[in-house]
Amino acid sequence: MSSDMEKYYRDNGRKVFLYLMTLCGNSDTAEELTQETFYRAIRSLKKYKGECSVYTWLCSIARNCWLEELRKRKSHKTEEISELIEDNAPRPDEAVESSDSRLRLLKKVHSLPETEKEIVLLRATQELSFREIGEIFGKTENWARVTYYRAKQKLL
Repeated sequence: MSSDMEKYYRDNGRKVFLYLMTLCGNSDTAEELTQETFYRAIRSLKKYKGECSVYTWLCSIARNCWLEELRKRKSHKTEEISELIEDNAPRPDEAVESSDSRLRLLKKVHSLPETEKEIVLLRATQELSFREIGEIFGKTENWARVTYYRAKQKLL
């Protein structure tokens, strides 16, 4: 592995894994897709021109890996909501209402169309800018803003 790619993996490997976790909700699948992402990145390193951040470039590769995985499965089934929020389970002293509202929100997010769900999760969990989200999807920053706004309106 080239020294550049080793640095990219050190700096971005965990973030790419977490991004894939938001998409698939399964750590084994996310790990496999992370490996596939970096394998493809190694193969196409010479094509990377630096027009976007390394993380954005890797996320676009990861997204393509995930879409291919979905096509292979033909029918995408999301994990049970309770499994997705297991790590975020409220402490016993927290109000039950907080837990209920979080569950309702996650259900709404996962009921969004795939593209809108990805954009909401990229913005909320990865804290990407609209420019970076647009680059991942091969669209403009404005497209990302509008799509995020429309998805957010569906959640209200």
